Amino acid sequence: MSILFSPLPIRGITLKNRIVVSPMCMYSSEDGFSNDWHLVHLGSRAVGGAGLVFTEATAVVPEGRISPHDLGIWKDEHVEGLKRITSFIAGQGSVPGIQLAHAGRKASHHRPWEGGAAVSPQEEQGWQTVAPSAVPFKEDSPTPHSLSEQEIKGITAAFEVAAKRALNAGFKVIEIHAAHGYLFHEFYSPLSNRRTDKYGGSFDNRIRFLLEVTEKVRKIMPDDLPLFVRISATDWVTGGWTVEDSVALALELSRRGVDLIDCSTGGNVPQAAIPVGPGYQVPFSQQVRQQANVMTGAVGLITGARQAEEILKNGHADVVLLARELLRDPYFPLHAAVELGEEQAWPPQYERAKPRK
Repeated sequence: MSILFSPLPIRGITLKNRIVVSPMCMYSSEDGFSNDWHLVHLGSRAVGGAGLVFTEATAVVPEGRISPHDLGIWKDEHVEGLKRITSFIAGQGSVPGIQLAHAGRKASHHRPWEGGAAVSPQEEQGWQTVAPSAVPFKEDSPTPHSLSEQEIKGITAAFEVAAKRALNAGFKVIEIHAAHGYLFHEFYSPLSNRRTDKYGGSFDNRIRFLLEVTEKVRKIMPDDLPLFVRISATDWVTGGWTVEDSVALALELSRRGVDLIDCSTGGNVPQAAIPVGPGYQVPFSQQVRQQANVMTGAVGLITGARQAEEILKNGHADVVLLARELLRDPYFPLHAAVELGEEQAWPPQYERAKPRK
């Protein structure tokens, strides 16, 4: 049996395979509410056979959205629409997961197909962004507000309440988004954190915010449900966050009940020189997995069944997270099973299209 299509038990749930739908922003929400687009987008990937289906980055406060059209979970009214999605995903034999997020200084932007430019607080649909320090992402970006310790406590509470709502909505896996230059990454990277209080300076201080939120979220989660954290394993810039830092962080997260580290990279500074290519982030997943003795997920230009199988076979990750490939082909898992000679149940409605041996 291929590893890609072997079940993976994590706490009290079991993924039917190791293919995970990576969180992908759809920028198709109004006031944070999910709608038919999200149901069909996420539901079709569940129909396509993925073991775990994540929502896009879902904002815990309105100011934490990347754009005004991001999915949200900052109020109770968001739960009903999300329940519709989790129920459908679970009904297809997949596990529904949610990524809780705060975009920090990279919030308040237009959608990519509208140019993607930052929106200043003075403009319509713009708002004041926040960060560990008053350092803009780019020279021409609006300057973020440096969070006070009291404001940090408020965001921590927002993550805790959002996690409770996620559980009420039927999600079985929660992932904290701490990558790609968003708020937690801004705190743990020395390139964006200039603070001199207990949340800045030393490594332990810079990771404090993420650890505090992790502890709060884990505490309210049932023991049988998994908690993931997505990190950027390197800044790709001299003097920035490194993979060695990521190993140390992963050890601390694991001690606090995190079950899997989702290993992405970059996103915190625009000058990073990232050597993008097939599987370019896999070595970071491998190093964190081996040195921190924790489950990891590999993500980044993983596009083929045999490529995914080799990543797992070589012990470089426990799951693979696919994004663009699943945008191109929602039924990648079904096709990958055929390619690898594995049995993967097709929806009975689609059975007539299943290739025969």
